[in-house]
Amino acid sequence: HVQLVESGGGSVQSGGSLRLSCVMSGFTHSEYCMAWFRQAPGKEREVVAGVHTGGSAKFYADSVKGRFTLSQDNAKRTVFLQMSSLKVDDTAIYYCAALSRFAYVCPADASDYDYWGQGTQVTVS
Repeated sequence: HVQLVESGGGSVQSGGSLRLSCVMSGFTHSEYCMAWFRQAPGKEREVVAGVHTGGSAKFYADSVKGRFTLSQDNAKRTVFLQMSSLKVDDTAIYYCAALSRFAYVCPADASDYDYWGQGTQVTVS
């Protein structure tokens, strides 16, 4: 079965950095969409960044552009989210997600994604 496992969350002061990782296993497709979402208490889940592993096209939420960088290691089926200049508003549980179907353009809506990790807490104070 498909499994996504996030790691790298933690507590950091405002202005600091963290690097999240998401390792996927059990997925048969060689090219797929993966995305990072986050959910803060009392708020809806929102997209942070996403990538199509078959190419270099990435997208970012406006709120994180210039501060967060998504990268990938296809051989290890791992996606990273480097978060810099962190703000208190970045505090949330961060989830990685994968799309089960092929898509030329990766969606930014959480409802489109089929596989989810358990989430990792990021706290910025």
